[in-house]
Amino acid sequence: MSTALSSLSRPAANNSLPDGTRISTLASRMLADIASLAPEIVARAAEFENARRIPLEVIDELKSIGVFRMLVPRSHGGLEFDLPTALNIVRALARIDGSVGWTVMIGSGGAIFAPILQRETFEQVYQRGPNAIIAGSLQPAGTAEKVPAGWRVRGRWPFASGCLHADWMLGLCVMTSDGNLLSNEDGAPMTRGFLMPAREWQVEDTWNVAGLKGTGSHHITFRDAVVPEANFFDLANGVPCLPAPLYQAVLQTLPVLHSAFAVGMGEGALDEIIQMANSGRVQQRTTFAMRDSETFQGELGRVGAKVRAARAFLEVQAANHWRDALTGTLRDEAHLTRATQAAIWLANTAVNIAGKCFALGGGSALYETSPLQRRLRDMQAAAQHAAVQERHYVNAGRLMLHRGDGLMPHCVACDTRH
Repeated sequence: MSTALSSLSRPAANNSLPDGTRISTLASRMLADIASLAPEIVARAAEFENARRIPLEVIDELKSIGVFRMLVPRSHGGLEFDLPTALNIVRALARIDGSVGWTVMIGSGGAIFAPILQRETFEQVYQRGPNAIIAGSLQPAGTAEKVPAGWRVRGRWPFASGCLHADWMLGLCVMTSDGNLLSNEDGAPMTRGFLMPAREWQVEDTWNVAGLKGTGSHHITFRDAVVPEANFFDLANGVPCLPAPLYQAVLQTLPVLHSAFAVGMGEGALDEIIQMANSGRVQQRTTFAMRDSETFQGELGRVGAKVRAARAFLEVQAANHWRDALTGTLRDEAHLTRATQAAIWLANTAVNIAGKCFALGGGSALYETSPLQRRLRDMQAAAQHAAVQERHYVNAGRLMLHRGDGLMPHCVACDTRH
């Protein structure tokens, strides 16, 4: 195991400090601990893939560093980071390894779901401490039939990343009564999410995939059991039981987490090809080291520009998103559309970066020992997620036509409208 000094073993940050200083201190400590853990993660990446999960002892070390409680409210022992700070942590871990970055993105992001539960259920989630991990799926792959004691639920949900180490799991259901579909006010089928302890679920061993192998994103099933009303939530319109900014707009925030993951993956691919070049490698049919090739240098410069552009885009998106969260203006369709548009572009850009770095690596990048092939596979898998599918660009185009003023109403970088 790593010898990284965990945040829990150090004196707690002074809670009398201004909140920004407190968060900065904790985040710097967390990033230092992540850097200490990085050599172990890199050395064990193939092991994670073969096991198709992150081992529990690594999850425990990540818990001790604090990454799974960075979005948990302070009132319940969490760190309650602001959004840009939390995104930097996700980015840093994705830069080291795709499966670890994805696992933390999902596990820490679950904390913004919990407050849209009823207060009594929210309290149950964190009754044993702030490191409770929530996994699950947002596909409406279940049905919930109204019964006197609550709702009888059955279903099977895919892509439940982190389900093997989760404490609680969630799924979305189509709601029915007397065998008939219930409808929202607009006539659409009513869907609701529900959350239950992980021990109440069954995990099906289905995660045999090309990329993000270490995330353990198996199918989960819930077989014909009654779930109390208090364990259900309205993902789109639910009123959170706590007032913190990010808990007011869950759907609008999820794409930004994907954006941070993508940027970290692009940065990691660039790190890996630079490391290869600086090893002194001489590729076949050349007479000098690849790092001395002007062709290689030129292509590397292009890749570097894309990485810098992606990072800058993320920073602006995160700052705008957090500003609107603080003012309580985040919860609308336009913000979801903008966040999704950014996430799609960043995911595709990261795939392009990873692909170019893989190509620059030559034949040696094909081997399973090369991090470049793993990086490419992991990023391609991440880009298959429903949240970043290119078909969602249509919503951005429709909004631009409707508004007539583009998709960035205000730029925090220059304090103007664009």
